[in-house]
Amino acid sequence: MKKSFISCLLAITLIFTVISTSLFAQVIKPDTTTNWKKAFKAGLNINQASFSDNWKAGGVNSIGLNTFLNYKANYKKEKTSWDNEMDFSYGFVNNQGQGFRKTLDRIFLDTKFGTSLSSKWDMFLSANLLSQFTKGYKYEKDAAGIEQSTLISDFAAPAFITVAYGFEYHPVDYFKVRLAPFAPRVTIVNDGQRFVTPTNLSPFGVDPSKTARYEWLAFQMLAEFNKDVVENINLKWRYIVFANYETLEAKKIDHRFDLNLTAKVNKFVNVNLGGILIYDYDQDTEVQLSQAFSLGVLYTFQNFQEKK
Repeated sequence: MKKSFISCLLAITLIFTVISTSLFAQVIKPDTTTNWKKAFKAGLNINQASFSDNWKAGGVNSIGLNTFLNYKANYKKEKTSWDNEMDFSYGFVNNQGQGFRKTLDRIFLDTKFGTSLSSKWDMFLSANLLSQFTKGYKYEKDAAGIEQSTLISDFAAPAFITVAYGFEYHPVDYFKVRLAPFAPRVTIVNDGQRFVTPTNLSPFGVDPSKTARYEWLAFQMLAEFNKDVVENINLKWRYIVFANYETLEAKKIDHRFDLNLTAKVNKFVNVNLGGILIYDYDQDTEVQLSQAFSLGVLYTFQNFQEKK
């Protein structure tokens, strides 16, 4: 009971600390003297529950945390553009009797150099990295009914690095599509022997005796949408399709869809609903789904005014 009370107290203290240091939850300072558009967004969401020893309805003491950080720095002058983005997220839950478990983990880095062909079309060269921060586990009960954890992923295991050359269509500021008929990709799996099982001899499609798999002839499509669909509600999604020409089959085309809906309750508080859909034949023959809902604080800063 004492530990539960301390956990609750720490959670509440942390929430008020974050709020007190975020007195200006949204800052917009237009700067018309620069060719750079910069936007920073960070959020912290906490959920916690605790019960007395004689709580008859049942329950598990827990504390969870989700954090995210997004930063964009986009340069535009005449026909030349250079867009950069960092998108990080991490979350965990600590349930009494089960310990620490990861709920969210993403590293996404993207840079794109482009030259304008028309008001709606660019030619571009881009590179992006997709990975995670920490180890990931699968939890299953053994024959004796005791839960066991199995390591299934780690930092840079996997990591996907894709270089793409092609054309971008951007009819409006909040939506764009990149079409890259040449998009080689490297899949990195450090120490792949850790993930080998009788049913998975090549983790993430990489030979465990090697650390990387190279797919030189490939196609990539990346579509992004980021807009306040109504006042104080932002919808952001990113859809990536990757197809290797050498193994071109419908079932072997990779799909990843990230969706995030953020509603600003007031100056300090936001509600966040997110989800991820992944289909990657080298990982699993079925669709993978992830979903998270949280309430917390959000801080944003940008040096430009959004177009209405």
